[in-house]
Amino acid sequence: MRLAFRQFTSNPYTRLLGRYLKSQRLRVVGLALTLFFSIALQLINPQVLRYFIDTALNPEPGASLPQAALLFISIALITQGLTLMSTYLGETVAWQATNALRTDLAAHCLHLDLSFHQSRTPGELVERVDGDVTTLARFFAQFTLYILGNSLLLLGILAVLWLEDWRAGLSLTLFVLFAFGGLTRLLRFALPVWVAYRQLSARFFGFLSEYLAGREDLQANGSNGYVMHRFYQMLQQWLPIFHRARWAQTVLWSSSVALLTTGNIIALSVGAYLWSQQAITIGTVYLIFYYTNQLRQPMASILSELSDFQQAQASILRVQELLTTPSRLPPAGDRPLPSDALGVTFDHVGFSYDADPPHDWALQDVSWCLPAGQVLGVVGRTGSGKTTLTRLLLRFYAPQAGTISLGQVPLETVSPAGLRQRVGIVTQDVQLFQASVRDNLTLFDPAIEDGQIQHALEALGLLDWLRSHPQGLDTLLAADSGGLSAGEAQLLAFARIWLRNPSLVILDEASSRLDLLTERRVEQATQQLMQGRTGIIIAHRLSTLQHVDYILVLEQGKVVEYGPRQDLANQSTSRFARLLQRSQTVPPAL
Repeated sequence: MRLAFRQFTSNPYTRLLGRYLKSQRLRVVGLALTLFFSIALQLINPQVLRYFIDTALNPEPGASLPQAALLFISIALITQGLTLMSTYLGETVAWQATNALRTDLAAHCLHLDLSFHQSRTPGELVERVDGDVTTLARFFAQFTLYILGNSLLLLGILAVLWLEDWRAGLSLTLFVLFAFGGLTRLLRFALPVWVAYRQLSARFFGFLSEYLAGREDLQANGSNGYVMHRFYQMLQQWLPIFHRARWAQTVLWSSSVALLTTGNIIALSVGAYLWSQQAITIGTVYLIFYYTNQLRQPMASILSELSDFQQAQASILRVQELLTTPSRLPPAGDRPLPSDALGVTFDHVGFSYDADPPHDWALQDVSWCLPAGQVLGVVGRTGSGKTTLTRLLLRFYAPQAGTISLGQVPLETVSPAGLRQRVGIVTQDVQLFQASVRDNLTLFDPAIEDGQIQHALEALGLLDWLRSHPQGLDTLLAADSGGLSAGEAQLLAFARIWLRNPSLVILDEASSRLDLLTERRVEQATQQLMQGRTGIIIAHRLSTLQHVDYILVLEQGKVVEYGPRQDLANQSTSRFARLLQRSQTVPPAL
């Protein structure tokens, strides 16, 4: 037991309790008071029983058995009321604390850099944010107070037994010490098993979410058999660990039952001996037996709390690990960006996804400057670093070398919220939410009015699509595709950017999934969208770059060509001119 208490009083656990119970001081004080009053009543009531038994057997002058019975019933009812109140307060404290912890974990995950999320599956994070925190509910609600309260009850019972007769007190004190010594040794063996169980649980849910998200590709390519094989493999690993954890719990429970039964035997034996020696009355014999039975509750509760704590340690450590995971991004500043179109400057930028130490550079010594209000077209082979440019501009990552500026303001000095408001991006993978069309377009921003939404949809030629749904903007979309074609989903993503009115617009292969007719319609809308704004368009099809002002050609993370589009197109020796000639020999898609 000393080991468990020493583990609890170490910094991670006390800090976690202090942080999330601080705002609920009044509820915690109320919970403590109800517990302590309940303890006092549990010590008093057996004394009333002894008085009732001794008086019934040997009536005393002026004794009132009905009053004693009424007092006993009243104390029992008050004790039950206090138990009900402590349960309510404990559950309220637990929900408030765990909800606050879930909020902090979710917010912390959202602020971590993109490399963190790429190295972990969504299912693993869900298991940590929800599964591990749910395991801690009892830890927040009851652990400290119940351990303290039941320890006081245990000491109070032993103290009363010592006052009644030193032999009864000594016998049951030795029994309690022996019982705790044996059971706490068993507790030590449960922790490694529960840690392994929680880790495998997180892996399983991560695996499940990953493969359910890719169900279409798996079914289309006939990979269901492989996934089910992996599924059964993980279940086969999970089941033995679960059985070992439950076996340890069963051994602990059966041992506690056996030991507490032994305590009853000791109490009856000592009581019978002392009564035979006429050292105590029959009421005191019952009092010793009653108090011994009462020892079950604090001992079982303390062992249960310690057992739950052993299981919760894995969750506590995993929650602490997540909360203390630092972002690889340097701290951001709070400088505002200029209110008009933003110029973009890359000054000798170098970046590697393998940051410690940097190698296998995705971008090497990249330098270019796009004037405010101009549109840049970025071309290059797959893996040349085009998308990496956008990730750096949105500060999902930070470069290991050089600086990036927007409107002559270094990117690292801009607040993340200010950056997200001024920079908009549309990618080829559109994320739709299980919500209304309105919420999917405004991203749950109530400040955007329906008139603005309809104006954006009209500019993109989506009003007819909207009118085909009787519920209009209140039409519910499903997650992922939302029941839309790829082209319709892409156009909704364009409408999102239109409504946000950013100063810098980035289109990352945004029209790659559109047919030619829809693409032309989007190009017209894009030209309107780019008016008065700076734009960056990443494209494989050069036909989408007819109206850009500048061209940037990347190859293996390096700038091989940069300049005004018309100048590069007119230079027969330029890389861009050769790409144009090559694209003209390829027949257009039907």
